[in-house]
Amino acid sequence: MRFCFLVEEHYRNDGMPLDVVRRLREWGHEVDVLRPGGSLLDLDTVVRAGRHDAWVLKTVSGGPGLGLLEAAASLGLTTVNDARAIRPVRDKAQAAVLAAHHGLPVPRTWAAADPLEFAPIPDAWYPLVVKPADGSSGRAVHLLERPDQLASLAEEFADEGLLIAQPYVPNSGTDLKVYCADGELFATERTSPLHPHHPHREQPVALSREVAEVAARVGEVYGLDLYGVDVLLGPDGPVVVDVNDFPSFRQVPDAVSKVADAVLRLARAGSCWSAVRAPRAVAVNAVAVNAVAGTAVAVNAL
Repeated sequence: MRFCFLVEEHYRNDGMPLDVVRRLREWGHEVDVLRPGGSLLDLDTVVRAGRHDAWVLKTVSGGPGLGLLEAAASLGLTTVNDARAIRPVRDKAQAAVLAAHHGLPVPRTWAAADPLEFAPIPDAWYPLVVKPADGSSGRAVHLLERPDQLASLAEEFADEGLLIAQPYVPNSGTDLKVYCADGELFATERTSPLHPHHPHREQPVALSREVAEVAARVGEVYGLDLYGVDVLLGPDGPVVVDVNDFPSFRQVPDAVSKVADAVLRLARAGSCWSAVRAPRAVAVNAVAVNAVAGTAVAVNAL
């Protein structure tokens, strides 16, 4: 098969997805890597010629690559993930609305263009987490203890566009990152970006039934096959605080081969703008990671 990977400058030296590109080439497939925003692209040649069997996107949230992926999909070309599924999770305001509508456990969410516009939120909802609606990689995420701290964000968020605010979910200072690669789930635990003074750690952990159910439901709600879910274990159970298309898959055993194999299978299955296709179902025996041995083990998680 022939693939087109859209990889923006932010990820030009990143192992994910470039190691996946190399693995696909090792398996005998042709892979072109394009850098939207970093090089001249002849759109007639690149998109309209239809030379690729599937398109894959690895870009930052606000980057130019998504528009090209959507253009390819609008012509009936296969995309991984399905192009229609990506924008709703990259816009955190839209993602929050969809999550709440479908009953996913998410914090209450407010949206505004200026942090001072969050002032009417009652004190009872504090501490408050404020971040850009199109943010990624933990960029510009702030934890506010009191309403009078909103003014301190005005300069930093002046050019950010839409912002969202959510009540802080009490937790142990760590969050779970659950990765899904075409129906297989993997979990890691890491220090929360809201607790920078805690010793940094990121390690594989076993995946509980409750968290696995939530992570699998995320794929169904948004229509994603390759994705990551940030989960906090709050007083009332797991809470989804972020969803990422094509994440890093850090700490996942044999991640490169797993992701490359998932991309290949999804490309062969096909997904395009004109044909609705449900995401691959998460296996009944979801895959968890043994926190001691670091090996993949099957658990009856769902």
